Amino acid sequence: MSNKVVLVDDHAIVRSGVRTVLERFNPNIKIAAELSNGKEFLEYAKVHKDIDVYIVDIVMPHLNGIEAISMVAKRNPQANIIVLSMYDDRVSVEEALKAGAKGFIVKVSAADEIAQAVEEVLKGKFYLSTDISKYIVQGFLENNNTFKKTRDRNGLTHKEKEILQLIAESNSSKQIARLLNISLNTVHVHRNNMMRKLNIHKQAELVRYALKEGIAQL
Repeated sequence: MSNKVVLVDDHAIVRSGVRTVLERFNPNIKIAAELSNGKEFLEYAKVHKDIDVYIVDIVMPHLNGIEAISMVAKRNPQANIIVLSMYDDRVSVEEALKAGAKGFIVKVSAADEIAQAVEEVLKGKFYLSTDISKYIVQGFLENNNTFKKTRDRNGLTHKEKEILQLIAESNSSKQIARLLNISLNTVHVHRNNMMRKLNIHKQAELVRYALKEGIAQL
């Protein structure tokens, strides 16, 4: 019986590489779909309930991977989601696991680890790249096995970074409110908080910050 896997990444070359590795090392894997952003992932997961594993990037247009993973996992806590990211920092790892991911692989080691990660997650286990497993140990030692609320170095929360990405992608406040299912006032509050924390006074400066920090992409 084939295991259905969906690839979610805005770079076609990454999806192609992952597909090649998985199909080569595990003949039981069938790539059911390739999606290019978080919104497509969210909509696909609403309709297709028979997917065994999702492999998802973090930084994508329209709706980033962390927010999309959180929404999918809330609807279906049994969803098997593996993050495949170019980032290996502690904040990204913690946010992904808190959102509901069951695995985290760094792209530079994907060729060596992706097949094993899928196998482990299908068995009901978690899988972390060797290079990032240290963060889990650190989290245990520092927080008695619970993570602190993660923020970036400038104090932005995950929700603020999500809204910042959508702002940088030229979404209006009304569009952001609709996409994230929050009130227009909440969007304005988050925007004002971001500007205060970053000491930024114009939207164009917010966009530049988002691009510089890799929160959004052109």
